[in-house]
Amino acid sequence: MAEKKDLDFTYTTIDKIFRLSMGQTGDYSGAKYDGDFTMSLEEAQKAKHKFIADSLHIKKDSKVLDMACGWAPFTNYIVKDRGATSIGLTLSEGQAEACQKNGYDVRVQDCRTVKPEDYGTFDAIVCIGGLEHFCSVEQWQAGKQEQVYADFFQTLYDLLPVGGRFYMQTMVFSKNMIEFEDMDVNAPKGSAERVMALMVEEFPGSWLPYGPEMVIRNAEPKFKLISQSSGRIDYIETIKQWQKRFKKFSIRKYLLYLSLVPNYLFNKDFRHLLATLNESPNRVCFEKEIMDHYRLVFEKV
Repeated sequence: MAEKKDLDFTYTTIDKIFRLSMGQTGDYSGAKYDGDFTMSLEEAQKAKHKFIADSLHIKKDSKVLDMACGWAPFTNYIVKDRGATSIGLTLSEGQAEACQKNGYDVRVQDCRTVKPEDYGTFDAIVCIGGLEHFCSVEQWQAGKQEQVYADFFQTLYDLLPVGGRFYMQTMVFSKNMIEFEDMDVNAPKGSAERVMALMVEEFPGSWLPYGPEMVIRNAEPKFKLISQSSGRIDYIETIKQWQKRFKKFSIRKYLLYLSLVPNYLFNKDFRHLLATLNESPNRVCFEKEIMDHYRLVFEKV
């Protein structure tokens, strides 16, 4: 599983740059265009938040746990638009500090270890992108991936009432996934071998589920699936919009880029991280159908 130091490497490193590019509560996960690419990124992200809140029946005074909350964009939506209350969890110190400054109740805590005695139970739980970091390469190689997901759904089961709903949004490996042994960061740019190696570099300690089926079967019998849909095409468009925002000129942002030069010169891992921002291996993986992206709604039975 990805540890705090792994996620800090990815998310805390780019914290200020991300917020200067996307806003204080920017959403670092796939938006929901549903084929309408005339929508702005902000409109598509809000459409996603509305879809999640509707699917989970979130209303005034609903108590929601926002697992792997990022910069709290979903919390921002349900607090302001639905009148709900929210506790957010992240393993990134940078994200937590930014969220707290914006007035949100966000804690640095591993969402996989939450128990009812920590914060009580919740009316609904959301985990947007968190599952992507729950299983490490080493756990997958040791044959423990299924158990990792089954244990997580037990955590959810303990935190929800019967009929309580859980929303998950996650990348998954798809039909053109390559063998782990073929991954090579020195392979030609744009190749499956290189982009998958960069994905492993970008998210150390993380390995994706093999299709939504792996997630769904480990949710049973504690949860029934309410709905599922692929957001792969939407995610490609989302990444295109992110790249435009990252490149858009801002004096403060480019001064931050300059401050990272020493890391670039002397830290190989950091160079690979910047390569992921430039080459966008996620986007290439979606385009080549090495990866897919799913929205899943579950209900406790």
